Amino acid sequence: QEHYGGLNGLTITWIGDGNNVLHSIMTSAAKLGMHLRIATPKGFEPDQAITKITEQYAEEYGTKLLLTTDPLEAADSANVLVTDTWISMGQEEEKKERLKAFQGYQITMQTTKSAASNWTFLHCLPRKPEEVDDEVFYSPNSLVFQEAENRKWTI
Repeated sequence: QEHYGGLNGLTITWIGDGNNVLHSIMTSAAKLGMHLRIATPKGFEPDQAITKITEQYAEEYGTKLLLTTDPLEAADSANVLVTDTWISMGQEEEKKERLKAFQGYQITMQTTKSAASNWTFLHCLPRKPEEVDDEVFYSPNSLVFQEAENRKWTI
């Protein structure tokens, strides 16, 4: 909101694990007037109950929701690209399996080519290079450090 001047009409794209951070975005995006596009590998989709609520919110608030396994499809026309850790606390034993499942989900400049010209990138940190490459993470389009600073005030 700080960057774009408002959220209504923006498209936010999540590429990665169907985890708690995604669930929070799913339950709020439509209420803020944002379209949501989600790409997760097969078997790592968001919780079905959260998905059902999100579908209802999208219908109620007139926004669009896309769930896919294709990161480039999800990134199409996105204003905001978001990812998070692929290996959360307690999932360390699954690291090898997860890294294999998430191949092709790293956010790169190739990913951003299908996004809107004013795309930005968010990550709640800490970030691993397999999730987003250095070129995107440290680009002028990356808002991760402002995001971290803003989060400081909510703590």
